[in-house]
Amino acid sequence: MDFNSLNYQIIDHTADLGIIVDGTDEKNLFIRTAQAMTDLMVEGDISKETVIKDVVIEGEDFPDLMVRWLGEILYLFDGENLIVNSITIKSISPTKLKSTLTLTSFETEHHQVKREIKAVTYHQISVDKVNDRWQARIIFDI
Repeated sequence: MDFNSLNYQIIDHTADLGIIVDGTDEKNLFIRTAQAMTDLMVEGDISKETVIKDVVIEGEDFPDLMVRWLGEILYLFDGENLIVNSITIKSISPTKLKSTLTLTSFETEHHQVKREIKAVTYHQISVDKVNDRWQARIIFDI
């Protein structure tokens, strides 16, 4: 997947970095936020499939689920040196997300870190249906 063609908005935020992402539905929104975060963190060819991983996330509501979801994507990058290549969300509700991720191993000869994201924050988090689309606002600690 070519994350460079993503359409997301970067928000200026003191000492942090924020994004606003739109999606056609809840699944699409959660996929696009993970892709946007990956695009912010890494550049290089991520098309090489190395690992397939099933991920289940639980939360109190959609905003909490989003923070936990992106936190897991961040952990896979920071803790296991894995970059999200593609995402299939099998099911989603306000309190649970089931997905399958295709991941690529981070290799310094093929990838570069664009910016370090330390954490996904709850500050100003929002996940809402706006008219016929879904929108998320997320702030990252950088």
